[in-house]
Amino acid sequence: MIRLRLSSLVTGLLLLLAVGCSVRDAACGGAVKREPVILESDRAAMAGIEAARVEIVVLGDSLTAGLGLLALEAFPALLQLKFDDDGYQRIDVINRGVSGDTTTNGLNRLDWVLTPDVRILVVALGANDALRGLPPAQTRQNLEQIIEAAQQRGALVLLAGMEAPPNLGEQFQTEFRAIYPALAAKYNARLLPFLLEGIAGLPHLNQADGMHPTAVGQQMIADMLYPLLQPMADDVLSR
Repeated sequence: MIRLRLSSLVTGLLLLLAVGCSVRDAACGGAVKREPVILESDRAAMAGIEAARVEIVVLGDSLTAGLGLLALEAFPALLQLKFDDDGYQRIDVINRGVSGDTTTNGLNRLDWVLTPDVRILVVALGANDALRGLPPAQTRQNLEQIIEAAQQRGALVLLAGMEAPPNLGEQFQTEFRAIYPALAAKYNARLLPFLLEGIAGLPHLNQADGMHPTAVGQQMIADMLYPLLQPMADDVLSR
């Protein structure tokens, strides 16, 4: 009778262990089975369709448009070349720079700029706000609305900072300069502190007007932006 009970007990324990092993293989020395992570490009390939392209849009003014230069010499086109040279096949960098644009103008045309394919928005506005002496609070409010709209549509944001000219006074310069790092921190956006770092005020890097970069200056802008944009692009492509 005792042997029978022991036999039943052993049998029951074996059954429990078998069930436990099937549910939790790692506890019994087996490897845990995990579902593979399938990237967007892999899913598209399995479905026999081409993976969606990723658009990086640069929303800016004449500095972005490449005033006085060929379109291929403007920094958005140079960014495209960098992505192409590094083997990216689904990245399209689109130049949405309009000469004379303020942050208000950029905000007003944002709806048609932010198409569903835009996954990264580079905001390079504010230079004309400063040149016209517009209130920094107004510039900040416009940039906030642009960033919020982009993020609500699922786009990552890179904010390119600007500087105010010295003739507007130290207080104006300080208030204006503070806009960009404050917004980048608030919205967790990437930041290039000053789009014209190492370029502004240097005659050999600017055209005759002293304000718009030469082709070499535009290349320097692309060189500053690319290390910030590349990991953002990798993030989007890995989703």
